[in-house]
Amino acid sequence: MSKLVERLVMFAVGVPATLSIILFLPQKHHLAANSIVIVLSALGAAEFAGMLAKKNISIGSLEAAILGVSGPVAMTLAVSFDFSYQAIGIIFIISSSWLIISRVFASEEALKDTINRAAGGFAVILYPGMFMTWIIRMSGLPSPKMVILIFLLIVFANDSAAWVAGLLFGKGNRGILKVSPNKSLAGFIGGILCSTLIGFGAVFFIPDIFTSYRFPSPLAGLVLGFLSAVAATMGDLGESALKRSSDIKDSGHIIPGRGGVLDTIDSLSLAAPVYYVSYWVLFT
Repeated sequence: MSKLVERLVMFAVGVPATLSIILFLPQKHHLAANSIVIVLSALGAAEFAGMLAKKNISIGSLEAAILGVSGPVAMTLAVSFDFSYQAIGIIFIISSSWLIISRVFASEEALKDTINRAAGGFAVILYPGMFMTWIIRMSGLPSPKMVILIFLLIVFANDSAAWVAGLLFGKGNRGILKVSPNKSLAGFIGGILCSTLIGFGAVFFIPDIFTSYRFPSPLAGLVLGFLSAVAATMGDLGESALKRSSDIKDSGHIIPGRGGVLDTIDSLSLAAPVYYVSYWVLFT
């Protein structure tokens, strides 16, 4: 099966499955979806640790996975189980303290890579977990189901429309960015335009949730879609830069047609905080 066919199959199966989880399993502030975010954060952190190892910044995959879920687990405790939001800061301090003190009694040989391990540990705490935490934070908003669905549609549409626009109109305008030479200007424009229109449409189709009290609602919808689309695009390109620096093509091989987990959630991770903050400013 070709990579293109695998990618289309994964899209046809994965997107409806993801949307169904949001629609039909909203219990405990979308605990099912939040749990998936935790798993993806763990796997993504382990893949990121492998990328860091290419640059001699070493931290074990298991340790990276545990550190990588510290933010998502803390946010899930706060949103789904009514823990104080101070739990997020507490777990972050515990994880960071572990990196600082865990080699205090190590052998002289083990001490040599302590600074590299600490740098890798702080990196996997932040990416992708801390970014993905904002998806979980959305489940604590009023009417979270539609808020999360529009977020997912914006990001998925950006990726799909960019691919289609690049395929149809990108022949003569590829390679404008060295970080991802197969991406085209037509693809960037098509993806951002489609996502912007989804933000605009949300104002008219879901007015109870996407009505702005500070700005004209149609303008707020356009801004929400545009900013989120730009962030999703930059998330994809940013992960490409990390892979190029690590001299690898894919972050992993767990997702057929896409590569690794980071290859799949790169756009979601960077778009999540931008979408959340934009929604909070524009519509609450």
